[in-house]
Amino acid sequence: MSTLSLPPIPPSPREDAEQLHRAFKGYGCDTKAVIDILAHRDATQRAYIQHEYRTMYSKELLKRLSSELSGRLEDAVLLWMHDPAGRDAEVIRKTLVMDQNLEAATEVICSRAPSQIQYLRQVYYSKFGVVLEQDIEMMTSGDHKRMLLRYVSTPRYEGPEVSREIAEKDAKVLYKAGEKRFGTDEKTFIQIFSERSRPQLNATNSCYHELYGHSLKKAIKKETSGNFCYALLTTVRCAENPGKFFAKVLRKAMKGFGTDDSTLIRVIVTRTEFDMQYIKAEYVKKYKKTLNDAVHSETSGNYRAFLLSLLGPNE
Repeated sequence: MSTLSLPPIPPSPREDAEQLHRAFKGYGCDTKAVIDILAHRDATQRAYIQHEYRTMYSKELLKRLSSELSGRLEDAVLLWMHDPAGRDAEVIRKTLVMDQNLEAATEVICSRAPSQIQYLRQVYYSKFGVVLEQDIEMMTSGDHKRMLLRYVSTPRYEGPEVSREIAEKDAKVLYKAGEKRFGTDEKTFIQIFSERSRPQLNATNSCYHELYGHSLKKAIKKETSGNFCYALLTTVRCAENPGKFFAKVLRKAMKGFGTDDSTLIRVIVTRTEFDMQYIKAEYVKKYKKTLNDAVHSETSGNYRAFLLSLLGPNE
């Protein structure tokens, strides 16, 4: 469930474009006005605003925002301006090719539903002129590469139905491929994790625990390592409870000395319009502190104001 709050009667895209242009004029930018508008418009409204701005002022709104804003606020707002598939494409391209932050790229790919991935692949090609699989092939290696390539190219059922029989069979096959043998049969893990729906994989996780006394996640940590391990864990954790998974990612980004702002921005901006309400509920349940309070203590200024606007009421 989204935390995005929209005005009951939203202004027209033309009015918003005019207000933004006014905020940019003069000495310095009226950043509060920019946040008040953009943090309370959905993806369709933001696209219309960009179109109107281009029509009225013969300039790209993204370029103007880039010149008026700076630092982490600029990063967050520019990412927010894309639609969900466009955001994912931008994040994957940046983390995979430019930053070589393979964990972040893996998080995005392995947490998305099959239909999201198929649309993402189209957007990725239209934006960057290269198919997603090519960049994965070039920037990753080994079992991690094989897992990601299978995951983005294999159609998967998205319905809620599960087969108990298949779940038990898969649990036994995974046990034989991992904990029961010397050395791990990674191909079997890749095949099952890339072909099963989320509810089916979650059923396998439950069966594994029933049959062998501990979770599939524990077996993955024991039998695999590195980015391949993270890909498998992300897949099974998002099958089990995506809200809990992202709450943990956010906690890690804010825990200890310093804040991982790129992760904070990536998760908040990409999940606000989907399931941030569930993430917030899981965060306060596990860490006894609201996500809003955590973000407030780790950020400042207009950057803080923008993120908190996306997160909605402090609850």
